[in-house]
Amino acid sequence: MLTKDPSGLVHVLGAYDAWSARLIEHAGFDAIYMSGFGAAASVAALPDIGLLTMTQMAQHADAMSAAVSIPVIADADNGYGNLNNVRLCVQSYERAGVAALHLEDQISPKKCGHFAGKEVISRREMAAKIRAAIQARTDEHLMIIARTDANAIEGIEKALERGNAYIDAGADALLIEAPRTLKEIEQISHAFGGKIPLVYNMVESGLLPDVSPQQLERYGFRVVLYSTKLLFSVSRHLCTILATLRDNPTMKLSAISFDDFLGLIRFQDYQNMEHAANLPPSPKGVTVI
Repeated sequence: MLTKDPSGLVHVLGAYDAWSARLIEHAGFDAIYMSGFGAAASVAALPDIGLLTMTQMAQHADAMSAAVSIPVIADADNGYGNLNNVRLCVQSYERAGVAALHLEDQISPKKCGHFAGKEVISRREMAAKIRAAIQARTDEHLMIIARTDANAIEGIEKALERGNAYIDAGADALLIEAPRTLKEIEQISHAFGGKIPLVYNMVESGLLPDVSPQQLERYGFRVVLYSTKLLFSVSRHLCTILATLRDNPTMKLSAISFDDFLGLIRFQDYQNMEHAANLPPSPKGVTVI
């Protein structure tokens, strides 16, 4: 589970599928972020514009959670509809085993927070969604993170007002998406630092100000999500490798060994379970039930 009052700054890499989640855990990170941007790309090679369904996203969260033993923070978009959809969404994500999820205040269909043309629902409607999410969870340790995308549409002052409303509705943490300047980050810090855990979404979109982890920690942020860092890096390397293999498919690549790969995928665990069961071999053509 994620503590609701983490000490220090928690750096959380975005995973795009269960395998990348496993490798993030293997590298020693303390938590994983299921990015909606990465999920859309990985599941269906689609842009993050609200094209995946709640069922697809919950299944993606379930696969990631099953692949690792560390907490998964999941993007739950805008809850995929009204209050009833939000309740179902929270219940589905909770069954999937996530430690935290964030809900945003965009209309449907939503867009990536760093795309132009976003629209938001009313502050009152979103607060009601947060209350519905809190009521829907059965595990009190499941963190509900309220996210507002209002800064790009209504300005930072309105985004801060929304943040206060969402806190009053019961949110466990707050994410104000895409602050455009260091001054806006300072305003977020002044309004909420020490009041509630603050989450910062570090996206390589060119829209965010140049801010260091040390600054974010001083400003009262507790979790930094690196939504696209791994996805973009892996995609770049894949493009390079594939271009090389297209011209020379027999070329030897610098790659992980077969045995090391089996270790990461935990093949031996399954072998050990079969051996421990000590079942007699099935006669040819006969299935033992």
